[in-house]
Amino acid sequence: MITRLSDIDEVSGKGVCPLCGGSTTYLSSDLRPVFPEERLLTELLLKKEPFSLAKKSLWAQNSRYYSNGKSKSFPSRTFLEADCDALSEKLAELKSRNESDEVKSLFEAQVDRFVRANKTRLNMLIEEAHSFIKREAEKFPIENIVLSFSGGKDSTVTADIVTKALSNPSLVHIFGNTTLEFPMTIEYARRFRENHPYAIFETAINDEQDFMKVCDDIGPPARMMRWCCSMFKTGPITRTLNALYRNQQILTFYGIRHAESVSRSKYNRVEDDKESVKIQKQTVASPIIDWKDIDVWLYILSEKVDFNDAYRLGYDRVGCWCCPNNNQRAQFLSRIYMKERSANWREFLVSFAKKIGKPDAEVYVDSGAWKARQGGNGLPASADVKIRFTNCTAEEHAKNYALVRPFDDSLVNLFVPFGKVSRELGRKILHEVLVLDIRTNVPIISLQPFVVDGFENAVKIRTMNVADHEALQRQIAYQIRKFNACRKCLKCESVCRSGAISITADGYRIDEGKCVHCKMCVNQAVLENGCLMGKYLRTKGGI
Repeated sequence: MITRLSDIDEVSGKGVCPLCGGSTTYLSSDLRPVFPEERLLTELLLKKEPFSLAKKSLWAQNSRYYSNGKSKSFPSRTFLEADCDALSEKLAELKSRNESDEVKSLFEAQVDRFVRANKTRLNMLIEEAHSFIKREAEKFPIENIVLSFSGGKDSTVTADIVTKALSNPSLVHIFGNTTLEFPMTIEYARRFRENHPYAIFETAINDEQDFMKVCDDIGPPARMMRWCCSMFKTGPITRTLNALYRNQQILTFYGIRHAESVSRSKYNRVEDDKESVKIQKQTVASPIIDWKDIDVWLYILSEKVDFNDAYRLGYDRVGCWCCPNNNQRAQFLSRIYMKERSANWREFLVSFAKKIGKPDAEVYVDSGAWKARQGGNGLPASADVKIRFTNCTAEEHAKNYALVRPFDDSLVNLFVPFGKVSRELGRKILHEVLVLDIRTNVPIISLQPFVVDGFENAVKIRTMNVADHEALQRQIAYQIRKFNACRKCLKCESVCRSGAISITADGYRIDEGKCVHCKMCVNQAVLENGCLMGKYLRTKGGI
């Protein structure tokens, strides 16, 4: 039997099992249950007799498995070199027996012992989480409380525990469908909606972009370049929240946990700082932030909460199925359970590797080196993020910036955050547009279409009547980058608290009536380089 927390003997320092009174043994810093589907696959990988582990207590952490306390670790090459076709055939052959009542009862007996042994632990977790949830929820109107629903186990538990803590089955749930979800996730979201008829369940999806076309343009996502998160998750969720709440501040309960990753280990339980929150209109609260995997499963199995079937197959995370953060074991599982998708994705990656000049494209892909890619090396799109300019010799504090297309109103619109755009006060013979300080109505920026040797299209931008011309020109350069390099990643929509920024098929637009001139969209601390493409497409030699 596996238990995570038990009564501790103060003399010996060892745990005592609350069921039998025996001493417990330390196994691992965290564990997850191995469901019958994954158990059968594990037996095949170990070349053991099918169902030989069915009567044993089987748990795992990453690729290390514990059978009645004895551990066995699979190296990455096991998953890389496995014959997935043969494994698929064998799994199909044994499927009906593995789903029999006899096999299910053996697993359920292990679950029952685990739940009974950790009842005290569960009660403590629930009581503490409920207190936190109620305390934070009191600060917001109930209609401004949102549950972030991804279809993963953590958001599932968060949705359940918040709903119970607030005794409100009608809370708003936002499901961010990235278009790259596991088929099991889409099915689970459908089931969840069906099983929670009183919940307000909204699906946020970016159906204006095609993931593969974007990959072809700016390259596939990598660990340090996950442009897909802004374009297919955060951005669409921002749009949905803006439609529901306009410029209201909301409280969103997330299933973030410190144990998930190094970056998340630094998160605060409540975040509302502009540099820490991805969607500026949100205050983010994380009720289960200090829970381990085993705590999450203790809750799910004890409370009999329905969950995503991908976990039964052995996935330990169920974000995007082709995420660069997925390990070799996750990729191996996808080759079995999503054979066609996996083959097409590998084919694209190999083609991309060849396009950017990798000498051994298949090794580059199969070794996972593509996940460590940084910048836009080898991509034509990388030229768009480089700010090219010349200093104007005729006017002080003026720069001539190269543009990828002719000067037009969409460029002028990008200067709304700096102040009041005046198309009337500029010198009409020069097609000049002025930007006035929002408080004093004094001109601070002049924009003028210009002709410069070496630049097919250009704009002259002069700053005036300001204390720090260099700082203002740096922010201006961010807007030039947006004009030249925007790939509609939707990040700018997420940083705008007032909902003034919209990115549609017609392009990037700032609503002059909604903009409050906070300059978050040109704040380096909030939006690096003023445009995420600056990060994703930069090459050696800078941006």
